Amino acid sequence: MEKTETPVLETRNLGITFGGLKAVQDFNIKIYKKELVGLIGPNGAGKTTVFNMLTGVYEPTEGTVILNGVPLNGRKTYQFVEAGIARTFQNIRLFKEMTVLDNVKAAFTKDIKYNLFDATFRTKKYWEAEEAAIDKARKLLEIVGLSDKENYLAANLPYGAQRKLEIARALGTDMKLLLLDEPAAGMNPTETSELMECINTIRDKFGIAILLIEHDMSLVMNVCERIKVIDYGQTIAEGLPDEIANNPDVIKAYLGT
Repeated sequence: MEKTETPVLETRNLGITFGGLKAVQDFNIKIYKKELVGLIGPNGAGKTTVFNMLTGVYEPTEGTVILNGVPLNGRKTYQFVEAGIARTFQNIRLFKEMTVLDNVKAAFTKDIKYNLFDATFRTKKYWEAEEAAIDKARKLLEIVGLSDKENYLAANLPYGAQRKLEIARALGTDMKLLLLDEPAAGMNPTETSELMECINTIRDKFGIAILLIEHDMSLVMNVCERIKVIDYGQTIAEGLPDEIANNPDVIKAYLGT
């Protein structure tokens, strides 16, 4: 049955062309609050290109990106963040020489309420804002299991913990939609299991929508409620995990025999 609520994310005939090559075409998806949807396909299928269009990195050459009923086409990347879309990347992008706590605090830049004078002279307004930011950052670190590492340099964290830190920082933007680009890449089975639990906790606690790109099919099949499969920039299947796992087109193009 078609849902009557407004989707958190909706794309209509989304596509982009690079020098005459259609990298993605007719990409249509709806994701609702608290839904966790997977986007899978072979390397080069266009998955990260989709993410780049959903975050303003690329301007679509056709179609529309809609967040909570509001079209976002034409906005700059930071305006996509302000609207409520956050993402992580295939290659971890942390401030490596900053502490874990300060990495998360960096996500609160748009919420700063003090001015240069307050920062220079350390006024009461400055300290109140700093204490609020520290408290908020610590709560996010607790959610991803990094409370005991807040004073570590990000560069000194194990790989799996760096992935969690990147997610915590994304959560700090108070997003409505979280895009996770291969969050389990490079993780061992224990780290992947911990990540699955973390993703489910985040979805349930914050009530957000999540779109996940991942090659680890164990993770995808266990956490995603629906899955969309693309190949050569086109949708070849979408449905429930069991339907995707047994779809002959998906097996041929991606899953193998």
